[in-house]
Amino acid sequence: MTETTHTQTDPGPSRSGDGLSSSPEFRVAMDALAGLRADLLDNPFAYRPLPPRAKPGRIARVLPRRLRHHAVWSRHALVCAAAMLAVLVSFADSEGHLFEALVMTLFSAAPILLTLVRPVGAFWFSLASVPVVAAVGQSNSGDWPWLPASFVAHLVVLTVVAARTRPRTAAWMWALTAVYCMAAEALFGGRYFSSNAVPFLFLSALSLLVVTVLLVRRAAEEEVTAQQTVTAHERSKRTLLEERTTIARELHDVVAHHMMVVAIQAEAAPYRVEDPPEELTKAFATIRENAVAALTELRRVLGVVRAEDYEAPDAPQPTLADLDVLLANVRETGLAVDKVVTGAVRELPQGVELSAYRIVQEALSNTLRHAPGAGARVEIGYVLGGLGLRIVNGPAAEVSFVKQTPTQGAGQGLTGMRERVSMLNGEMTTTPTADGGYEVTVFLPATSVSDEDHGAGA
Repeated sequence: MTETTHTQTDPGPSRSGDGLSSSPEFRVAMDALAGLRADLLDNPFAYRPLPPRAKPGRIARVLPRRLRHHAVWSRHALVCAAAMLAVLVSFADSEGHLFEALVMTLFSAAPILLTLVRPVGAFWFSLASVPVVAAVGQSNSGDWPWLPASFVAHLVVLTVVAARTRPRTAAWMWALTAVYCMAAEALFGGRYFSSNAVPFLFLSALSLLVVTVLLVRRAAEEEVTAQQTVTAHERSKRTLLEERTTIARELHDVVAHHMMVVAIQAEAAPYRVEDPPEELTKAFATIRENAVAALTELRRVLGVVRAEDYEAPDAPQPTLADLDVLLANVRETGLAVDKVVTGAVRELPQGVELSAYRIVQEALSNTLRHAPGAGARVEIGYVLGGLGLRIVNGPAAEVSFVKQTPTQGAGQGLTGMRERVSMLNGEMTTTPTADGGYEVTVFLPATSVSDEDHGAGA
């Protein structure tokens, strides 16, 4: 019984261990060791070649034209130049001893070149090379633990590897280098005249700090650029959907009116004929049923894109006949606008006239927004097979239209205009003019209403 009680009350060490493993300090230490293992210990000699730049960059500007396409290898050239510097320092520090010079060259230049293909492995190779270089060249220098060749080589390796990895890896490399410095000072520092461990740690920390700041800044710029791209895409997409919603509403108003007229006329037609044949009555009944069914289906489909608070306008949708009223309102805002009509004016399908009206309206709105003080000209051409529009404005009174900083949402009106033109299988071009203004040219294919009636009658 006593043994049983002792067994049940003995889990004190287990609770102590659980408390230690659940403490914040223990978790921080374990996370740090996990980071060290992931950054520097897991497959350290993995093959990770340094790719060329995506584009030449700024250095290409100072190179001759025939060498500019090689500027994408500028980072590789800098690493190779650093390796050559380490070679020169090795030979200068060897004082004519060929064997020492070759050994120091191998163990100082090789880690630098290795950063091009195996960056983490290059760090371990460089750290292991430091005592080798110190042992070979110890009679030629009083500095400890960094001889000139290893000083240059390891500083370059730390900088390049930090630039190729991430800030946490840079911190671990510096910490391990500091541990080596302290160990070397404690074991062998008394044999030498001076110690350069502190200067090296200071310079390496400064170099790694600069690299880390540049990496963080570049990552932030890339994130901002990506976010701006996504925002612009979403804004354009939203504008496109809003314009399609508007077109759907207007299309419903236009088509629903005609379908309702067809249904009413089909229902009233038999009563206009005395004793109509049964086949004629059935035909008109079928026409009415199909018109009502089509109208119901149209309302169901287009109702999906309607806003919940949308109410059908009481007034009819505007056409080109209402353009003079629009121009008068625009002139009241201070915009001098002229209107020119060429060709035989004729009535066009309501959808074409509505789209033409909206395009002119949006083009003049863009002129007011982006070219204050400029004059505008609206040209309407009734041509064979369709309608031509040309809206052109001059430069702004103070700043050219194309050089002016766009306001928020600039360019989204053009998206809606292109959507309307595309819906009617038309064509649209936008281009700056020679005098600094802007021009919008549109062609909307359409037949006149009288031609459509002729075709229906035939």
